[in-house]
Amino acid sequence: MRRAGRRGALATIVYTNGSIPSYESSRMLVREDGSIEGTIGGGCVEADVWAAAKEVMSKETPRKMVFNLNNEASYDNGLICGGTLEVFVEPILPQPVVYLFGGGHISMAMARTASAVGFGIAVVDEREAFANAVRFPMAQEIFTSYEEAFEKIRPNAASYLVIVTRGHKEDMRVLAWAVRTEARYVGMIGSKRKVLSVYKALENEGYRSEEFERVYAPIGLEIGALAPEEIAISIVAELIAVRRNAGLPEHKRLKAESRPAIAG
Repeated sequence: MRRAGRRGALATIVYTNGSIPSYESSRMLVREDGSIEGTIGGGCVEADVWAAAKEVMSKETPRKMVFNLNNEASYDNGLICGGTLEVFVEPILPQPVVYLFGGGHISMAMARTASAVGFGIAVVDEREAFANAVRFPMAQEIFTSYEEAFEKIRPNAASYLVIVTRGHKEDMRVLAWAVRTEARYVGMIGSKRKVLSVYKALENEGYRSEEFERVYAPIGLEIGALAPEEIAISIVAELIAVRRNAGLPEHKRLKAESRPAIAG
């Protein structure tokens, strides 16, 4: 599941006391689609844990649940029992991966910063002098062809696409592909004027304006960043905010309506 970029939640019985229709350390895996593997005893307890597992996946935070059964048939769907049951529900999450489109100074700084906070790194640049293991020793993947990258990368809920190429033409080329993927995050560097011109050009090619509503552009939190390392911090901070579900609707609206841009 992690390799495929899918989330889940693992429920484990961590404590029992009394007559419980299962064993301590019994486990149940709940997938994103609601399907399960294993069991923690069945009945209403399992149903309550299944519902909690969906929330744990969404919030990406663990939760401990305590059930005092006390011989209540309603809790075990016919398996009369009494006692206490504690269940720990933890999220199963794939490693988030940042795909850096462009291998310049900002990408190098971003790779170091993002890697330090737990993101996997992949780099795409058609210039082999910029996309290589010497400049990006932490990269899991390096592509020196955009077409190869578009063909082989399968963005999912753990994918963060960061567009910091060397020019408008490449930015537009990558964005045209990125907005129609299932990536969790799509961001593009540049001034607001540049961003709007890229959107307009793609709309002339048949893209709908709504397709760009999910794009973070201009990219990064506004911290007055100027140096590549500072810009990298502002962008990675934004990736963390998305990863941790930190007030996204308001954040996106403020980005579009009020704040100045980070120049590309």
